[in-house]
Amino acid sequence: MAHSSLLGCKLAKGRVTIIVERCKACGFCVEFCPTKVLALSSAFNSKGYHPPHVVAPDKCSGCDLCGMYCPDFAIYAQKVAAAGATQESKQ
Repeated sequence: MAHSSLLGCKLAKGRVTIIVERCKACGFCVEFCPTKVLALSSAFNSKGYHPPHVVAPDKCSGCDLCGMYCPDFAIYAQKVAAAGATQESKQ
């Protein structure tokens, strides 16, 4: 019965920002992302590390667990308003 009450709910959306040059490729952000938005890149930063990159941007909820676990403050997530929500609040 609980499933039917969730059908009309919109999931929170977010946006991930990565500061590539700060990253030391520890992988905490990839490991602890609950929606598996991130993966380690095959590209290198100037320090020789593989920073993360976003593989599923539409799955991001903006929870910022990636930023909370990052020891180098190289990543953070923000919640973004849904397109329909911004128009409704203007009226």
